[in-house]
Amino acid sequence: MDKAVRIPGPDHPITIARSPSRVIVKAGGHVIADTTDALSLREASYPEVLYVPRKDVDMSRLERTSHTTYCPYKGECSYYSIPAGGQKATNAVWCYEAPYEAVGSIKDHLAFYRDRVDSFETTEA
Repeated sequence: MDKAVRIPGPDHPITIARSPSRVIVKAGGHVIADTTDALSLREASYPEVLYVPRKDVDMSRLERTSHTTYCPYKGECSYYSIPAGGQKATNAVWCYEAPYEAVGSIKDHLAFYRDRVDSFETTEA
C-alpha cells in the first residue's frame, strides 16, 4: 500500500498507510516478527497500531486461541498467544482474517499488544 486510505466517517475515521518503520517483535527470547512492510492503522482517537504481514511473522511461535472479539468498523477478530512468552503473552496477537472491505488491506496482517511481548521495536527502515 503506497497511499494512505481514509475510511469515511466523521465520528470514527480510520486511516491505513504503509509504515516507514522496520518492526521487530520479540517474546520468550525469540524474534516473533521482523518486517519493513508493516501497515499503520490510525483509528479515531486511539493510538496507532502497526499491522505486520503474516509472511513476516514466525507463525510456528504462535498458538491460536478460542478468544474472539467484534469491531463494528473492522469485523470479527481472532487471537493468538505466544507460548514462549509466558502468561503475559496470552492473546497477545490479533488479526482480522476477513475484515470489512473498507479496511481490507489489513487482511493477512497481525497486530501485537506491545505490553504482552518482551519488546516491540520500531526503527527507520
